[in-house]
Amino acid sequence: MSSDVDVKVTAAVVPRPVVAERPATTPPGAVRRLAYRVPGLLLAAVTKSVAVAVLLGLWEGAPRFGLVDSTFLPPFSEVARAWWELAVNGQLATNLQASLVRSLSGFALAVAIAVPLGLLIGWYRPVADLLSPLLEVFRNTAALALLPVFVLILGIGETSKISIVLYACLWPILLNTISAVRNVDPTLLRLARSMNLSAPRLFQKVILPASVPVVFTGIRLAGAVSILVLVAAEMVGAKAGLGYLVNASQFNFAIPQMYAGIITISAVGVLFNQLLVVLERRFTAWRVPEGN
Repeated sequence: MSSDVDVKVTAAVVPRPVVAERPATTPPGAVRRLAYRVPGLLLAAVTKSVAVAVLLGLWEGAPRFGLVDSTFLPPFSEVARAWWELAVNGQLATNLQASLVRSLSGFALAVAIAVPLGLLIGWYRPVADLLSPLLEVFRNTAALALLPVFVLILGIGETSKISIVLYACLWPILLNTISAVRNVDPTLLRLARSMNLSAPRLFQKVILPASVPVVFTGIRLAGAVSILVLVAAEMVGAKAGLGYLVNASQFNFAIPQMYAGIITISAVGVLFNQLLVVLERRFTAWRVPEGN
């Protein structure tokens, strides 16, 4: 009896060997997939950068080798230096902020008005019949042609600039939204109706998801329009903004600063478009990529 107790006490007292925990490691499959993807990503980045690099090289070399007059097209290095000087002294930030506030305000108002209105016109035929004549009249009137009217009625302040951006952005979003609703796959509608879905549920579950890709196409078009129209409006009457910067630089014959403003406008347009692409992918994550 005592030997059994001694054995149990000894077993309880003897410490158990400590097994070191294995550090968390990346699965080999993930490493292999990453190794396969890296060359493709690098190749894609290089491919997309080649055209830009060639353009900048031509821009730098053509004035220096006398192919174009450097007075009217300075080398890219001088433009980059002028852009940096504008950024350091605060002029670029001030004008950029003014343009972004106007552009985003008009664009956001256009989205808030055009998307619900387009869904309503596309879904309810009586509303479309009522508003179609007005839509045909106004959508064929260029926004810049109405710029003097906006200035005369609303003045040369912020209201007229935001309003002209709103007017210009309204039509791409509205027309694409109407087209998206009217071109929903009829098979989807028949299947949804066979399940006895109510009109609000049919609209929520079928019409809206099917319309999102085409609606975002209109939103992306409106994003580009908001920048272009605003720059033109700022050239007519403004005391700040990227359009004002380009126009003032031209009048003062500060050509490098003028090109710096143009490059900034292009960069803003590209970044705005990429942001809208990311949002589109977020809202259309349910779509199956082409080829799958």
